[in-house]
Amino acid sequence: MAEVGLKKWVITFTVITASLLELIDTTIVNVALPQIQGNLGATLEDVAWLSTGYAVANVIILPMSGWLGSRFGRKNYFLTSIIVFTIASFLCGNATSLWELVGFRILQGIAGGGLISTAQAILIETWPREDVGIATALFGLGAVVGPTVGPTIGGYILEIANWPWIFYVNIPVGILAAYCTYMFVKETPKDGKGRPIDWWGIGLLAVAVGSLQTLLEKGESEDWFATGYIIVLAVASVLGTLLFIWRELSTDHPIVNFKIMRHRSFSIGMFTSFVLGFGLYGSVFVFPIFCQNLLGFTPLQTGELFIAGGLCTIAMMPFIGIMLKKGVPAQFMATGGMLMFFIFCSMLSKSTLSSGPDQFFWPLVIRGFGMSLLFVPLTTLAIQDLKGPEIGQGSGLNNMSRQLGGSFGIAALTTLIHVRQGVHRSNLITNINEYNPAFTERLNAYIHGFMAKGASYLDAKLMAMKAIEGSLIKQTLLLTYSDAYWVAGLIMLCSIPLLYLQKFKKNTNVPVDAH
Repeated sequence: MAEVGLKKWVITFTVITASLLELIDTTIVNVALPQIQGNLGATLEDVAWLSTGYAVANVIILPMSGWLGSRFGRKNYFLTSIIVFTIASFLCGNATSLWELVGFRILQGIAGGGLISTAQAILIETWPREDVGIATALFGLGAVVGPTVGPTIGGYILEIANWPWIFYVNIPVGILAAYCTYMFVKETPKDGKGRPIDWWGIGLLAVAVGSLQTLLEKGESEDWFATGYIIVLAVASVLGTLLFIWRELSTDHPIVNFKIMRHRSFSIGMFTSFVLGFGLYGSVFVFPIFCQNLLGFTPLQTGELFIAGGLCTIAMMPFIGIMLKKGVPAQFMATGGMLMFFIFCSMLSKSTLSSGPDQFFWPLVIRGFGMSLLFVPLTTLAIQDLKGPEIGQGSGLNNMSRQLGGSFGIAALTTLIHVRQGVHRSNLITNINEYNPAFTERLNAYIHGFMAKGASYLDAKLMAMKAIEGSLIKQTLLLTYSDAYWVAGLIMLCSIPLLYLQKFKKNTNVPVDAH
């Protein structure tokens, strides 16, 4: 039964706050990796496991979250996840070695995986059926804004404190969320009492999804299939997925109910959520690297660029829910969001080496509006046909699909940048020859400039060639990042037709869980 009055809003605040804990922690650590690396004496490859371990644990738990909430009671599972996440945050801040910190980050990821989908199910249950679109929009604030503002918050914290504080800030928020959950969220029945636990399913899920996530996280840095353990991970992910699907379809008490895939809207919605993750996390990954490595921005300056777009997303979300309630088709809004994301990518692809913060304001504002038009309509379309316990399962799978889409996006764009960098360098280097007037003019200008500062001719020529090499590298990277933006935008644009394969309802309501 839906809640009313102040209690409804307290529960809404509680579940969104708890979700933000997990969503912000997905990206907040990234800006602190160099400081952690130096403080704990780790290599760059080793410190990357702080992000990889968290993501792997998170994506393993997501599809299980519906089953866990059903078996132990949604409130109990949600409250336990908040408490474990808060304790893990304290342990992360107190870690004295890298691998100790990695272990606690994995514990964080396990607890965090139970927060998102369970929070969404609690929110859907709390609001009246006719207002569920507004509730989903409020939840979408965290899901879209969280990963975006993570680097900004991390940058501010590192300006005034050391890296442990990016974990310690979770503690008071976690305590508040746990208290409000205990006091205000209502109990739900425990459906799993007396039923056997599908241990084979849990094991195969961990192998399949864990191997795939690790493959995506580490593939590029390990030169993909040139490394033995990457090949093992690829085989394990394929075989594990096939065996897991067979197991879940053949057992009477599955961890993941694949029968919900019979709903066409949900099956297509899984893919559109995957595309959303690709664009959301892929753009958040590429843009900061572009700003810091090529334009020389600090992490804090880069994070501040996202604020305007984040505010636009926050401002738009309530209106998205209202438009859904008034009968505006979700397909139309999602189409607008994908078009706006394509425009954002197109504008960034025209960046130059002299681009400053002012040039990125409108592209990021357009991205903010686009993301607000994507999350809620895509989620609504995906789960519109699910009923009862299917909602918890569907929410977990949908969130997992978005998370995997982000991992695929980062892996694909990283590989694209690596490959296209070589192509563009080969093309540009052909212009460096004595028969090219532009090259000889630039070279002579550099030589005369260095000689005017007191360098000999030979030293000036050597410095001039190094300067030209630096310009070549920057131009190569600029063209490479432009390619990455185009690919991300085109993938989103080409996904628009899929929206119209989903069930077209003028008055689409997200169904409410039977619990």
